[in-house]
Amino acid sequence: MGSRTALVEDLMERFPHVPREAVFKEDLLRGGVAFDDSALSDNEDGDVKPKSYFIFSFDHGTLPELGEAALRRPPEEIILTGGPYDLRRTVVSVRVNPSSPYRVAAGDDGMLGLYLDGKRISDVGVPPMPEYYRHTLANGKSVMEVAPTIQWGYLIYLTVFRVCQYFGAKEECQYCDINHNWRQHKAAGRPYTGVKDVEEVLEALEIIDRYDTAKVSTAYTLTGGAITSKVAGRDEADFYGHYAKAIEERFPGRWIGKVVAQALPRDDVQRFKDYGVQIYHPNYEVWDRRLFELYCPGKERYVGRDEWHKRILDSAEIFGARNVIPNFVAGVEMAEPFGFTTVDEAIASTTEGLRFFMSHGITPRFTTWCPEPTTPLGKANPQGAALEYHIRLLDAYRSTMEDFGLSSPPGYGPPGPGHAVFSVSSFMDSLPANEEAHAG
Repeated sequence: MGSRTALVEDLMERFPHVPREAVFKEDLLRGGVAFDDSALSDNEDGDVKPKSYFIFSFDHGTLPELGEAALRRPPEEIILTGGPYDLRRTVVSVRVNPSSPYRVAAGDDGMLGLYLDGKRISDVGVPPMPEYYRHTLANGKSVMEVAPTIQWGYLIYLTVFRVCQYFGAKEECQYCDINHNWRQHKAAGRPYTGVKDVEEVLEALEIIDRYDTAKVSTAYTLTGGAITSKVAGRDEADFYGHYAKAIEERFPGRWIGKVVAQALPRDDVQRFKDYGVQIYHPNYEVWDRRLFELYCPGKERYVGRDEWHKRILDSAEIFGARNVIPNFVAGVEMAEPFGFTTVDEAIASTTEGLRFFMSHGITPRFTTWCPEPTTPLGKANPQGAALEYHIRLLDAYRSTMEDFGLSSPPGYGPPGPGHAVFSVSSFMDSLPANEEAHAG
């Protein structure tokens, strides 16, 4: 194919059941986007909500390699609309790649647009600075540092433990840069709190609740690195759970409470439920047994793939199958040198995993893999997985859900092209739009 545009248009033609918006969104998520200086934010002093680096870097370069984008942060997300493809409103998480064929820049009229192969393909909207970001905690910390919001303000992302106790080459997940992201922010002198104090979290949430008068923020996610021993004297269930308990006591019913943690034993999962958590995300990362063992060595060593899956099924008995939503990292199936070498094989494997969980009423979701350069898989696969894999996965995902009579999972906002706000993959964009009533 002579150009990126030709590849994208070919996939749109071959997979008409996948919304055209999702084809562009997946390409931006897998390969990143470059920003003209005219499209960068003024950090926390401007009118645009800046990228918060809420857990991973989600960039194709380290901060020193991003140039001006390391000094003036890009926006947290962008919205694509209109253009020659008549795109419906599409929210895309920003992953910076200075060498991407996609570029966000201001046109002659001063309006931002997305350009591909030198051609303007859509208008670009950027998130306005929310009023709650303009206020600080009593100790001077910013709300963006303690309780950033993503998904166009829908989700408060509480990374309360900024590092992971799976550490080093023999334990870290091979696609994950949580520990490096912590190090690079500290090296750059940016505020990046390792363990967030529960009172600081509550204070930040009070500011959000006070100024989010339209109640745009609907859910919060508690997450962070895996805990294999203890943090602040607490095991994993108690550590993440005690934040949920404090939030639910202070703000009963204000937000949908979600927790991303390891697949824990039944008694620990029950504690999450008792603390007030409503949705549990025990992420299984990659389905194939060999790849799980290679790419998630710490999880394999401490828990093991079979036990991990058993615990996911057990947790459905506590939370209800609909409220157990494990994530996988879409694309690592094709990562060299160990991954599948054809899209057919990769899709067959991933679909096997989808069918396994969906046959039990559990609806997984996925994040589109961003090959961060400080990770082993990112280093070896700077281009990520083939765009065709991502498009075919959307097709397989929707058809598998239909096979088992499942609807979009709760806590993710509305589904459907033009409606979805979930920004780190297109799975919600690719589901039917007539399910808002089920969206939580």
